[in-house]
Amino acid sequence: MFNLPRAFWVLFVGTLINRVGGFVVPFLALYLTNQRSIPISRAGLIVSLFGAGSFIAQLIGGELADRLGRKPVLLISFLITPIFVIILGIAQNIWVIALCTFVVGMFTDLYRPAVSAAVADIVPSEGRPRAFGYIYWAINLGAAIAPVLAGFLAGFSYLYLFLGDALTTLLFGLLILFGFRETRPAEAAHHAAHTSTSERMRQLTSAPILLWFSLIALFFGIIYMQGNVTLPIDMSSHSLGPESYGMTIAINGILIVFLTIPISNMAVKWPRFPTMSVAAIFIAAGFGFTAFASTFNLFALSVVIWTFGEIAATSVAPSIIADLSPVELRGLYQGIFGSAWGLAFFFGPVAGGWVLETFGAPTLWTSCFILGMLLSVAYLALGRFAHKTNLREQTI
Repeated sequence: MFNLPRAFWVLFVGTLINRVGGFVVPFLALYLTNQRSIPISRAGLIVSLFGAGSFIAQLIGGELADRLGRKPVLLISFLITPIFVIILGIAQNIWVIALCTFVVGMFTDLYRPAVSAAVADIVPSEGRPRAFGYIYWAINLGAAIAPVLAGFLAGFSYLYLFLGDALTTLLFGLLILFGFRETRPAEAAHHAAHTSTSERMRQLTSAPILLWFSLIALFFGIIYMQGNVTLPIDMSSHSLGPESYGMTIAINGILIVFLTIPISNMAVKWPRFPTMSVAAIFIAAGFGFTAFASTFNLFALSVVIWTFGEIAATSVAPSIIADLSPVELRGLYQGIFGSAWGLAFFFGPVAGGWVLETFGAPTLWTSCFILGMLLSVAYLALGRFAHKTNLREQTI
């Protein structure tokens, strides 16, 4: 577990600290309606601006990570975000609140492609599933702790949420400033200095497998999002309220905390694309099984099934992107991959809600099963394409 480079552990510890202090986003809608008396519809629109900022940030952050380097992008994200988080916490005007929400969303997630590119820089291909799995573990452990701390702080004052979030983000920035050295390879720096953005985009389109992989990730994410949006609605229709849904999602979090590290350790020996294919089968089976669920135990079982697919995919998918990306495009490709997930967070609720309302729950979950199985086949097809084009053996 501990044979990863020191720079990785700086990113790991910083990610954990940052996510433990991720107070604002989970409570933002509640804060806007309760503390700022903003109507629910407008509050929902404002919260969506955070997602819009996050989507844009992935693309910009990836390009900047290649052009400026990993460390400058990390510092921009972690040193600017706290300022706007605090402004958001004290703002009274709805337009200022909306603008700050968008800016916070953008700068909060600006760092993500830089972290992924840095991991690709410092961890050899065979160790990347383990490294990305550990980062995902830190994110989820922090996300499990944050709401508990946030609820405690909100009992005193909502302003403490914003101050605490800003402080932990700043601490990550200080870790990067004093404990992290630039990892961008010299050839990547040279390429960025002598290549225009349009030329880089042409180079990007010359490797369609990476774009296809990101497209598949979009649909994978749309299925996954149903666990956050339509699953609680379906459970409610079976007289299972928020408490039951909370317990099922808690099972997801517990499994991630306890299984991500051992699974990511094993994943270093697994072929990449077949692993993604199996992950898609777990996702398909888990959400498809929901069509037969009517009790808490059956809903919980469905969550257990798709959680295994989630853990495997989050360890291996960014490793595939890192393996296949040219050194000079690591940041950009990680940004594109991340933006695909950002789009999934937008389209997933819309698509799932429409199918559920129009055709009913059985059709929704059956559609998730069929789409997941198609994605499984697509991953295998991409693996064969990688083999035919003589891409790295680890990705096959």
